Amino acid sequence: MKKEEIQKARALMDADITQCLKVLSAGGLILYPTDTVWGIGCDATNADAVKRVYQLKQRDDSKALIVLIDSADHLDHYVVDVPMIARELIDVAVKPLTIIYEGAYNLAPNVLGNEDSVGIRIPNDEFCHRLCERFGKPIVSTSANVSNQPTPKTFADIDETIVKGVDYATEYRRGDTTPHQPSNIILLGRDGTFKIIR
Repeated sequence: MKKEEIQKARALMDADITQCLKVLSAGGLILYPTDTVWGIGCDATNADAVKRVYQLKQRDDSKALIVLIDSADHLDHYVVDVPMIARELIDVAVKPLTIIYEGAYNLAPNVLGNEDSVGIRIPNDEFCHRLCERFGKPIVSTSANVSNQPTPKTFADIDETIVKGVDYATEYRRGDTTPHQPSNIILLGRDGTFKIIR
């Protein structure tokens, strides 16, 4: 990639992050590329925003949502008792890894699953990492599809209902045709035992 192309891509990323931050802060929904598939996002501490995500996906709100944070150092802000093995799993993960923790707090109640559980992922993707870091709060990341429909692998695969239903869809990586896959998921008990979900 030429220097000019790199600068253009970075400028586009910066503009998208700035706009996403405005929308997230106002309780809106974004459509954005993650370290896995394209996702619908919102402020994970805002119950009204989370409710809109469920409505857009036509999904039962009894199904918990995944959230993104920028660093393992912030896990304690959202999980009462983080097992020691969590950080080890995060450090050795080769593919994107979502860990489901029990005893979550400081999040919107409708984000949580059974036992006040929550799936948290720390993305290595530069766009997501910078967005999470600058927002300073967890961001919902759920696949950009209507419930029970296939997960879109590229932006072009996303249903128009989803694109029109968010407050802002990023331009960054729209042209990326590389098929991306959902994250691995591990359920981690408070005692450190874990179960591979996906």
